[in-house]
Amino acid sequence: MKALKVLTAAALAATLVSGCSGSSSSTSVKKVGIIQMMDHTSLNTIKKAYDGEMKALGYNSKNIKYTFKNGQGNTNTLASIANEFQGEDLDCVVAIATPAAQAVAKLANKTPIIFSAVSDPVGAKLTSSLTKPDKNMTGTSDEVQVNQIIDKALEVQPKLKTMGLLYNKGEANSVTNIKNVKAYLAKKGIKTTEATVTKVSEVQSAMNVLASKCDAVFSPNDNTVASAMSVASKAANATKTPFYVGADSMVKDGGFLTVGIDYEELGKETARMCDKVLKGKKVSSLPVKVFKTNLNIYVNQKTLKTLGLKLPASIKDDKKYIKM
Repeated sequence: MKALKVLTAAALAATLVSGCSGSSSSTSVKKVGIIQMMDHTSLNTIKKAYDGEMKALGYNSKNIKYTFKNGQGNTNTLASIANEFQGEDLDCVVAIATPAAQAVAKLANKTPIIFSAVSDPVGAKLTSSLTKPDKNMTGTSDEVQVNQIIDKALEVQPKLKTMGLLYNKGEANSVTNIKNVKAYLAKKGIKTTEATVTKVSEVQSAMNVLASKCDAVFSPNDNTVASAMSVASKAANATKTPFYVGADSMVKDGGFLTVGIDYEELGKETARMCDKVLKGKKVSSLPVKVFKTNLNIYVNQKTLKTLGLKLPASIKDDKKYIKM
């Protein structure tokens, strides 16, 4: 009888251990939804860097499950993805680019959201404060330092009088950046001409108009323009019009010059913030990381040659000058 009691106790203990083990295994697997606005070099660089950093932090197929969705630049698709995520029990959502973050903002009432590459998180209504996020959303900001870009443009083109502005007025990040650059250009006595687009197919014709009557053209880190850099840069180069842009990837894809951040590092920081949230850190304790210091000067060498311009020593001799 005593032996039977011992065996029964042992069996019960084994059952409990087995049950606890199974529960631990199921809860240890984190589920992360990733929504990317569209495909272009900047956003793809962020995603690749995020994936690599998460792996470096110890995440693999045994302890994390990703659901990756691409909105293909369509707001309806982004909304559909957000609805799909809402039906899943996710531990965190990573949103790459402002429109993607805005689409999943409604999930923040129960799911932490880490956004990436949002130029103006407050203006996009993702948080009321950069230092103390209050809507269960935080992340990384690629705020464009438009003043520095214009200053470099004036070093290259001291006689610059008219600047064309090419952007999608439907992108909150672009609207903010254009407002800032217009104010700065006005202080410098430079006139502006705008051409707005709503889709990729409109970019080339818009650039043709601006390049025909402006000394130079500027686009912020606009996702629509970034997706059409091949045609936009070709149209600008055809009239030897310098095309200043808001991201290093846009220079890589044919733009002339920018002063900006390393998007690979931004992607890594996004992963580090995601890691902290998955380990229990409260979103409100994670300030938005704004990348606006330690910037590089990126210049596309092929475009430079096509334009027939010579860089001043102030750029060529700068330790932050990077040839692309």
